[in-house]
Amino acid sequence: MEKTVVVAVTRLFQHPVYKKTMKRVTKFKAHDEKNKCTIGDMVKIVGTRPLSKEKRWVVIE
Repeated sequence: MEKTVVVAVTRLFQHPVYKKTMKRVTKFKAHDEKNKCTIGDMVKIVGTRPLSKEKRWVVIE
């Protein structure tokens, strides 16, 4: 996976019945043209045309 990064987005939500706050993580595969992202970086991604089977995002910052 050259020039690909996996971006994990964490969100908190409340269960509709039990009212417990839960944490869910969604992972997106994004294109990093310059390969400058490292583990732990905060990045911004934007949707784009499909670049591969699962890659539909591009790192902009």
